[in-house]
Amino acid sequence: MDVVNQLVAQGQFTIIKQPLGFIKFLQWIFAIFAFSTCGSYSGMFKMKVECKNRSESDLGIEVEFEYPFRLHQVYFDAPTCKGGNTERLFLVGDYSSSAEFFVTIGVFSFLYSMAALSVYCFILEKYRENNKGPQIDFVVTAVFAFMWLVSSCAWAKGLSDVKTATDPKRVITLITACDERENRCQEVHDPKVSGLNTSVAFGFINLILWIGNLWFVFKETGWMAAVAGTYMPSQEKQPAPDSFAQGGGYGQQDPYAGSQGGYQPEYGQQGGYNEDGGYSQGYEQQPTSYSNQM
Repeated sequence: MDVVNQLVAQGQFTIIKQPLGFIKFLQWIFAIFAFSTCGSYSGMFKMKVECKNRSESDLGIEVEFEYPFRLHQVYFDAPTCKGGNTERLFLVGDYSSSAEFFVTIGVFSFLYSMAALSVYCFILEKYRENNKGPQIDFVVTAVFAFMWLVSSCAWAKGLSDVKTATDPKRVITLITACDERENRCQEVHDPKVSGLNTSVAFGFINLILWIGNLWFVFKETGWMAAVAGTYMPSQEKQPAPDSFAQGGGYGQQDPYAGSQGGYQPEYGQQGGYNEDGGYSQGYEQQPTSYSNQM
């Protein structure tokens, strides 16, 4: 318990509020819905055969089928309406490949989403180190997006075939006694396949989630910065004023400032009569020159 408490205390669960973690959480939830609605399905339909001789009729023929939909192994006994004998009939078709493929992708998506969420929450810094974690995550996410596309389409086609193979009106045509007009064959109960329809919907929802998650994982890979780096030469022209200042451009090409700076030292030199006898010496010579003029 101490180890668990430390992990929880050190966890960065705010990542779940961000698109990267939130979509991964949705993927985890909808993966459960997808494989559970398909993998746990079991259905049943019911028929009745009324023979000319009522004593030989069977008004409650029940046929049960379930995942993985190996219908060719599902059988039922139907009356032949001839001396009380029965015949054993099998359904047609084996749709286990598409169903099992769909469920397998759902289970592995569930496991990977759970593992990715754990990495986001507990070792996010190592995940982002050198961008290796996001790059691997992007590749795996792309693979799962493609697998969801293939498995959902395959299971949608497989489900359509399962509905056709378990349609009581179609199954009745397999019964020999129903070929005779004096016997009446009729469906009593159709199979409920709403759960299977939901599984297909969840499959395409997972496809949308995994494709949408590609963008947010891609932003973590650093590949976007590498692509943006191709435009750096056009952006390097902006620091030109700095290089101009470093080169002393303003210091060398500012003649006005130089003239001002030169003017002040010259004025100081003219006013620097202190070095040549001071300003007082100049003042004493003026009366002398004035007396000479007089």
